[in-house]
Amino acid sequence: MATQKAQLNYLKIAPRKVRLVADSIKGLSVNEAEAQLVLHPRRPARALLKLLRSGVANAKNNQKLDTSRLFVQNIAVNQGPMLKRYLPRARGMATPIQKKMSHVTLVLGESDKARNDRFAIVVPKKLKDKELKKPPMAKAPRGMEEDKTKERPKEKTGLFKRVFRRKSV
Repeated sequence: MATQKAQLNYLKIAPRKVRLVADSIKGLSVNEAEAQLVLHPRRPARALLKLLRSGVANAKNNQKLDTSRLFVQNIAVNQGPMLKRYLPRARGMATPIQKKMSHVTLVLGESDKARNDRFAIVVPKKLKDKELKKPPMAKAPRGMEEDKTKERPKEKTGLFKRVFRRKSV
């Protein structure tokens, strides 16, 4: 059985939070794990999705593995270095703050049989800046402008509307 390993080091999220998301994809096929991570609301899901896609691309291009047979064999989240900071408090004291980091190791394995894809994941195409910008609207010359007041039929105005008009006549 062929395996592919992918690592993500120095992720600036505490390992305890990353493990909650990582444990949910352990043992799933790559397609199902990707679908889980796309819809997962927690912040580590984005980073793990990127790591999963990177591992799949490496397995496909470097080891020529079949992506339909890949599954998440193991995912380990370890503690990385910790940034130690201090928050000033009353009476000249300070409270320590620990900004924790994670090291994530993903191992993809190739199963004996291909698993059917339950989901079709569509990645939206990124548009370039030129495609997003619309061409400026061409203005008609001054003499050619259409009169907008002629198009609207006149409304019947009652006494109330005549007395309390917004514009003076």
